[in-house]
Amino acid sequence: MRADAKKNRDHVLAVAGTAITEQGVDVSLRDIARRADVGLATLLRHFPTREALLEALLHTSFGELTAKAGELETSNSPADALVSWLRDCVAWTTEYRGVTVLMAAAIEDTDSALHASCVTLRAAGARLLARAQAAGTARTDIDGTDLFALIAALAWIGDQPSLAPRADHLFDVVASSILTNPASTATGETPAPSRS
Repeated sequence: MRADAKKNRDHVLAVAGTAITEQGVDVSLRDIARRADVGLATLLRHFPTREALLEALLHTSFGELTAKAGELETSNSPADALVSWLRDCVAWTTEYRGVTVLMAAAIEDTDSALHASCVTLRAAGARLLARAQAAGTARTDIDGTDLFALIAALAWIGDQPSLAPRADHLFDVVASSILTNPASTATGETPAPSRS
């Protein structure tokens, strides 16, 4: 790719990122082109579909979240790694309003430009969950698909103005329902068994 074409492409991506953060993933492609001071034909030459634009925009973030799962897997306890990664994913998906709807659809659509990245991200979360389950610190009746759905649900809460102030609290409620011993991750200690 020529240097000027790459510069134009990078500029369109930067503008698209801002527009999606402000207006959500359904922002008009015409609006993105106008903001980027390029014609719609130019935008479509670089990104022929909305999903292609989103894949290019989100690819780095998907990669970072997948890499973060790998780092946490080797440096944190299974429960802490799972909750930390879950928190990072929810924070990221909340940044781009509406992206969870596209991600959920892309998981099932092998023709989607987002499919491969979403499947890789779900697999990274599933590995962290399986590790916590093997350690006995996460419930065993959920899987990577359930975890992906919980990320979408928590991100949706963060997108709702009336619920957003409760998002952190509700994250803690959901995280504690995933873990079999949630107090140990909050304090770093295993609580003494209760006496009846």
